[in-house]
Amino acid sequence: MKYRKLGNDGFKVSEIGFGGWGIGGPADGAPAYGETDDRESKYALRRAYDLGINFFDTSDLYGYGHSETLIGEELKDVRDEVLLTTKVGFLDGSGTQDFSSEHVNRSLEGSLKRLRTDYVDLYQLHSPSVDDLLRDDGLMPTLEGLIKEGKIRAYGISVRSPEDGLEVVKNLQPTSIQVNFNLVDQRALTNGLFDKCEQNGIGVIVRTPLCFGFLTGAFSEDSKFDSTDHRSGWASSQIKRWADSPALFASAISMNEPSHANQTPAQFALRFCLSYNSISTVIPGMLVKKEVEENVQSSNLGSFSVDELIKLERIYNETTFFVGKD
Repeated sequence: MKYRKLGNDGFKVSEIGFGGWGIGGPADGAPAYGETDDRESKYALRRAYDLGINFFDTSDLYGYGHSETLIGEELKDVRDEVLLTTKVGFLDGSGTQDFSSEHVNRSLEGSLKRLRTDYVDLYQLHSPSVDDLLRDDGLMPTLEGLIKEGKIRAYGISVRSPEDGLEVVKNLQPTSIQVNFNLVDQRALTNGLFDKCEQNGIGVIVRTPLCFGFLTGAFSEDSKFDSTDHRSGWASSQIKRWADSPALFASAISMNEPSHANQTPAQFALRFCLSYNSISTVIPGMLVKKEVEENVQSSNLGSFSVDELIKLERIYNETTFFVGKD
């Protein structure tokens, strides 16, 4: 595993982090990726640690705290060797949010209890409205106060969009910004967010590097998702477009070269993200040990060349990947 700098607070994070949404499961109607097996989830968490992953990302929304509970139970004996980050803001899966100082403080106490720790390394605001974020004069002092109390080491913002990310960089100075980025969603690159973060010493955490699993090559236009999977309500045209995309991007690269031989679609997608130095870590969701082992190998496969990146960026710019509703 290779490691990179996250912001200016001294954090050294694994290039591949552990995205904890999936292991939270659909308990009590939480938005999820279908049913999970807690035993397999714990095996995956331990395997991630054993293979060098030190960055574990979760939220009190994921399984309504169940993801935090699993991480806390499995990693309590190595707490000082890992970086735990969780998020605050959502009250339920319908999108209701609360970023009041009272809620932030109360939610943090619940997260600390479930994570079995007395501090969180990085506390992230979970998709706040930028307007509300900049209008609330009490939120930043609340976060700074939590740092002084030793309950969090730093704070970050998981932004709704790359455009919101630019506003955050312009007006605030978080340790990190978390944003969507992958082969079929390169907005954070094209709008200059990565460059702005690098110029301002803000770390970049990339979520959805595998585009909700579609860049693994495991799905087709005929794939079905059960009712506990948030993808079950997606338009069939969108599913087809994303399911077809791994082959489209792979066609632009000479797969006969030693640096590309035998790599999986997931590794191809993760390597693309890691080819940009401004990115600190990518956090694919992982449910079982096999997925952990596959994704971790991406850290040692190297970056794409400049010419290859130009080809991959060109495909993105010439193709419509968001097709909307049927």
